[in-house]
Parts: sequence; structure tokens; C-alpha cells
Amino acid sequence: MNRYTLTLRPTAPYDLEMTTDNQPYFRKGDGPSAAAYQRLLDLGEKLTVATVYSTGTAAEPVLSVTLQGNELNDTEISVAQDQLEKVLGLHQDLQPFYSSAATDPVMTHLTETFHGMHQSGALSVFETIAQAILGQQLSASVARVIRGLMIETYGPSLTVEGFTHYAFPRPQAIAEASVEELRALKLSWRKAEYLQGVARAETETAGGLDRVSELEDSEVVKEITALRGVGGWTAQWVLSRALGRPNAFPLGDLALRRIVSQLYFGGETITDSQLADFSTRWSPHRSLATSYLFAALRTGRGQSVTYVP
Repeated sequence: MNRYTLTLRPTAPYDLEMTTDNQPYFRKGDGPSAAAYQRLLDLGEKLTVATVYSTGTAAEPVLSVTLQGNELNDTEISVAQDQLEKVLGLHQDLQPFYSSAATDPVMTHLTETFHGMHQSGALSVFETIAQAILGQQLSASVARVIRGLMIETYGPSLTVEGFTHYAFPRPQAIAEASVEELRALKLSWRKAEYLQGVARAETETAGGLDRVSELEDSEVVKEITALRGVGGWTAQWVLSRALGRPNAFPLGDLALRRIVSQLYFGGETITDSQLADFSTRWSPHRSLATSYLFAALRTGRGQSVTYVP
């Protein structure tokens, strides 16, 4: 097993621990400095375990990376670096979002509470849609268990220093599984069919699902929602996490509606139509605003300031 080292310099401000807090199925380890993040990267024909440590500060961020794999060449190391830059959101510029939040006391408080939190990305459109299907109409804890089960059942794996790491399943593995086999992951029959259908769309379509990266937002939504079992909520997550579009907003998310109601409407029930209108205050940075709102909901932090009209 060979070891390779990299140094990455994110766009400041950057906080590794907060950025990776919403990726619970990847390992957090102990390290000599701030929190470590470990993930098995699928480079195609080879796998490598990336261990990332924060060795700088939020204002002057530096990430030290160790790659462990079998005889990686320069091209494969470059692919690994590109993947890390995407999943860790290294090159997002938070300053325009932070500046726009200055007129919104609630969002200002969230940006102070989660200062340096970038939005983590997904490596593919397929991965984003698959995770969304698994999480539909389930609590976060149940969805996490099912995701972990799928990853450990169908994902490629590599054991390093006595610990087995798993990467997200390749589309071919899901496409070749039967609906009955997918149902063993605690999926409903319909979800198993949806998941298999998306995997087959990825493997059987020229350019795969990532071909939508060349399209405008509205065209992406049209293409993605043409897939069976995929609606507008999932399409917005594709825009945000897989394609890095800045102004996506997952209307229809009950948790998002709840945290906005709590912070801005005194807990009063609001509709998706009301939320859509209200969310224009965060344009053109609604993707980041969504991440900060979910961070508040997930951690219970940053909720001491509420909106006063």
C-alpha cells in the first residue's frame, strides 16, 4: 500500500469539520490537528483512501491530505484531488453570500455561527438522485441507515490499517441488481424500482446523467424530472450538490419549511408558495442559504435570533 501526500488550499473562510458534518457515512478519525475526514475515492480502475486534516485556520485554511492506494500515477492522483475539491467544496467563495446576508439578522447569525462552512458536493448526478430516492419520506436517521446498508452492500471497498472503507456504489452494480435484491436494503418495491431505473438511465444513456451539467437550470430540472420517481425536490438537490449551481432551492422539503417557520415566522405553519416567495431574499445564493438553514436544524445551533418584521 503506497502513501501520497497533497496540500490543498481552500478559498477562505473554510472550516473542514463543519463542511463535512453532513456526511455521516464517511469516517471521522482522530488526528494530530483538527478533525480528520476520511473517504474512499473511486478513481475508476483503482481505489484510494483519502485522509484530510485541517492544518490551517478558517481565515487561512490549509488541508493536508494523505492518499493510500496501490501505485497511483500522476493522473490518478490528480483525479483524487479533483474529487476532494468537489466533495469538500473547496473553491466556493462565501463572501458574496455573507455580504448579502448582512440585511437579514437571522441569516447573519447563521453565517456567524457556521462561519467557514462550505457546501459539500456530490461526485455525480447519479449519486445525488440515488441518495434522494433513499431518503424520500423517511427520517434522517432511518435514511442514514439505509444509505449505509446500500454502500456496504454494493459499494467498492478497500481495507487500510484494519478498517474497511466503502465508496458510493457504481451505477452498474445497482443496474444489475434485481428489485428483490434492492428490497433487501429495506426499500419499498417502488423505491427499488426507481433506484434501478436511475442506475440504468446512467449506464445506458450516452454521456450518462452528468450530461445535464451543460444545461441551464430549468432544462436540468426538465431532464431530471423526466426520470421515473424523480420530482422537483430531487432536481433542486442535483442543481445544488451535483452541479454546484448557486440558486437552487428544494421546495417541498418539510424540514426546510419547519426551520424557516421557526426562525422567521414564529413557528406559524407556512406553505411552499409562501416559502418560495420568502426565499427570494436569499437569491442568488439560495443553495448556501439552504445549507446554513439545515445546519441550524441538524445541530440545534444558531437559533437564538429570530426574525422580527
